[in-house]
Amino acid sequence: MPRRTFVRLLCSVLLMGAAHAAPQVTFESLLSEMTNLEALTRFPDPAYTCKQFSSYDRRSTDPNELTDENWFANGDRGRHLRTEERNGETEWVMMDAAGPGAIVRMWSANPKDAGVLRIFLDGAEEPVIEMPLTEFLGGEHMPTINPIGGVQGLGWNSYLPIPYAKHCKVTCSQGDFYYHVNYRTYAPGTQVASYTSAAAQRAQQAIQDVAKRLSTPASFGPVPSTWFVELDEALAPGASASTEFEGPAALYRLAMNVEADDMPAALRGCLIEIFFDGGTTPAVQAPLGDFFGTAPGANAYLSLPSGVTSTGQMYSHWVMPFERSARMTLTNHTQSDIAVTGQAVAGPYEWSDRSMYFHAKWRTENPIATRPRQDWNYLDCTGTGVFVGVMCHVTNPVKQWWGEGDEKIYVDGEAFPSHFGTGTEDYFGYAWCCPETFTHAYHNQPRCDGPGNYGQTCVSRFHIIDNIPFTQSFKFDMEVWHWTECEIGMAVIAYWYAKPGGTDTFSAPAPGQLIVVDAPPMPEPKRVEGALEGEDFEVVSSTGGNARDQEGAWGWSGERQFWWTHAKTGDKTVLAFPVKTAGRYQVLGRFTKAPDYAIAQLHVNGAPAGAPLDFFHPGVIATPEIPLGVFDLTEGDNTLTITLTGRNAKAIDGMMFGLDYLRLEPAP
Repeated sequence: MPRRTFVRLLCSVLLMGAAHAAPQVTFESLLSEMTNLEALTRFPDPAYTCKQFSSYDRRSTDPNELTDENWFANGDRGRHLRTEERNGETEWVMMDAAGPGAIVRMWSANPKDAGVLRIFLDGAEEPVIEMPLTEFLGGEHMPTINPIGGVQGLGWNSYLPIPYAKHCKVTCSQGDFYYHVNYRTYAPGTQVASYTSAAAQRAQQAIQDVAKRLSTPASFGPVPSTWFVELDEALAPGASASTEFEGPAALYRLAMNVEADDMPAALRGCLIEIFFDGGTTPAVQAPLGDFFGTAPGANAYLSLPSGVTSTGQMYSHWVMPFERSARMTLTNHTQSDIAVTGQAVAGPYEWSDRSMYFHAKWRTENPIATRPRQDWNYLDCTGTGVFVGVMCHVTNPVKQWWGEGDEKIYVDGEAFPSHFGTGTEDYFGYAWCCPETFTHAYHNQPRCDGPGNYGQTCVSRFHIIDNIPFTQSFKFDMEVWHWTECEIGMAVIAYWYAKPGGTDTFSAPAPGQLIVVDAPPMPEPKRVEGALEGEDFEVVSSTGGNARDQEGAWGWSGERQFWWTHAKTGDKTVLAFPVKTAGRYQVLGRFTKAPDYAIAQLHVNGAPAGAPLDFFHPGVIATPEIPLGVFDLTEGDNTLTITLTGRNAKAIDGMMFGLDYLRLEPAP
């Protein structure tokens, strides 16, 4: 094993000042945290917790009731703390928290349905922020200019910090939407200067500076007195190479280029391990590509803590401090040669009792059955530290959506998660199972093969301003909630900092796990013979809502349906369906039932098709064929009119309708 040691002299730095006084938290101090990766290496002072309000389905109450009606309930839209009356109008309350604290992230999938956002601080009767939620999250208006705010993959995000001294309440003027609000609560007595429009006005230059830095996240700012270590390793199968550093110091940047005949295999099969201060258990242990946030292969994306440039160079800006020494080892577990070149940048670091080691650990499982539903663990660790992010790689054998599941984060032994989300893509900052790739300083989808969500997908989210401290333990589960029953593959790398003595449940990956498993060939969807597919019908007219086709695996013919959402009682949609030969026909229809589906009266060519049909069901199902009646149909286009007449008393918020197909049988 080749070994190289780099030694340097350090100058002592004397601490000055006697009594410690926690600094005041201000809007500008929080802005500075948005790009300060070194600050993550020290346990927060002043101390705080980080939790989340969201629109998760409130039926999820008991982790022992592993059903779609309880722990895996999926009606995550339009759930709020309560409603209030203000100036004669209804307000939907999203957040209500005592301070001192700060909002550090806000997300929505459909802010247009939320109306006007209002943020009330410290018991004030008038909001400090009042604007349409689309403007606050859209990235086009001060102070949430892009990329502090913005839309990626149909998800609307704002990371603008909003501090408050005593209390914060967040409302919207409409209620039928998805949302997250992540917020800090500081230790009692912490001095926090509440957000004001005047403070935001004074900080306009600081806001623009942060936005500029987040817009160029791959750039590496100067660190005083750094030195550079060149990396040049030719790794034969089974070979290892180590590089050692002497402390106290920190690694501020790693940049690597890999050459191999099979890049996905090389980046998954080359293991990186980093040991700090003589530890026998690595703090970092992961496939090389996964460590840099990309899998499988080198997928270009640019984030603040890590990324892959357009030339294929992988970089990490996670700051990794150590008191005495550090050792980085690369091991080739593939059957082919791998060449690694690049650079490590190290520099001075003042180790203290608040300093923490950087951790990055990886696990994988393939296959994972999507039924019955389960919570799949991303990270389970003990000690005192801060959670800072995750990258997830999914191998999906079908087009249907794999990530309906919610994140569940437990801090310091919580019985119920203080982060309970609304969908995997929502956690990763996008929405509506969007297959479009995107990149951002804090969250990314650099790969989604398609069609739909078939094949390999890579997503990441980095918690910088919204990092989550813990003092005893941290557990992160994600629901495996797939639209269809199948087997998927999943790999995850979690990033966190922990004081010396922290533990985790990760096992060292076996060489047989360090491979890329390809998705099987995608099966052709089955179609019902003679079906007139609802997704192919022309929308002649509609009085409200959104009409489109939807993919799914609930037994639909062709795995698609006509889908009508966001409608209200009394709304009407007219569809045109084709008939080859005029005549008298028995019309049969296959529909969808679900917890948020409506009651509808159907008409064929203007004639009632029986009594109104109730499409409520506790779970999502495709109905058997339902006889709608006998009708005289003309050659060419005929009409199916859907009128929403209400909803079942058991239905959750929403007024949806789904048509799989119509089928015609000749009648006397």
